[in-house]
Amino acid sequence: MKAAVITFPGSNCDRDMAVAFERAGADVARVWHKDTALPAGVDVVAIPGGFSFGDYLRCGAIAARSPIGAAVIDHARRGGYVLGVCNGFQVLTEMGLLPGALMRNAGLKFVCKRVDLRVATTDSAYTSGYGLGEVISVPVAHHDGNYTVDAETLARLQGEDRVAFTYMDNPNGAMGDIAGVLSENRRVLGMMPHPERVVDAAHGGTDGARLFAGLIGGLALA
Repeated sequence: MKAAVITFPGSNCDRDMAVAFERAGADVARVWHKDTALPAGVDVVAIPGGFSFGDYLRCGAIAARSPIGAAVIDHARRGGYVLGVCNGFQVLTEMGLLPGALMRNAGLKFVCKRVDLRVATTDSAYTSGYGLGEVISVPVAHHDGNYTVDAETLARLQGEDRVAFTYMDNPNGAMGDIAGVLSENRRVLGMMPHPERVVDAAHGGTDGARLFAGLIGGLALA
C-alpha cells in the first residue's frame, strides 16, 4: 500500500505522519504543495498538522488552494482515501471534502494536552481496529479546533453514523463533542487530535497505531 504525505509551508507533523504510515507497513511518498500531481499508485493521501501558510486568512484556506489541492480533491472524488489531522482537518473542510468549519476554541486559548476520545463508530477503515465505545488517549494541539456545523448537518452526521470520534471532556467547544468526522463514502476522515503522535510506546502511548494499521490492513484486503 502506498501513502502520500503532503507538506505545506508551516507543516510540522509531516514527518510524524510519514513514520506512522511506515510503521503500519505502507510505502510513503513525500509530496510538496507546489506539485500538481500525486505519485502513481497512491492509495491514501495524508494532510498533516501544523500551521500551513502561517494560518493566514483562515486556517487551511490557502493550503486548500495550493497546486496539489486539485489532485487531492480528484483523488477523493475517485473514491481514494484521505486523512486530515488537525490543520489537515481544517484543509479538508476548506476543500469542501468534509462539511463544517473549525472555529476558534471556545476558551480562546491554544490547547495542548492529552484528551480521551470515544470511538463513535467502527464502520470505517480508520476506526475498524478499535471497539465501539472504546476510550483512547490522543494528544491535541490547536487554537482553532471548535468544530462547527448547522443543526441540520449535525443531525445528518450523527444519523448517518459519520462521527468517528467524540471528546470525553470537550477541550474546544466542538458541537456534539465531535473530534473527527467521515465523508459520505467513509473514505475521508478529518480529526483534530493527533493519532500519529501516539504510535510508539517511547512517546507515551500507542493508541494511534491501530488507526494506521487498520487503514493499511483494510486497503490490503480490498
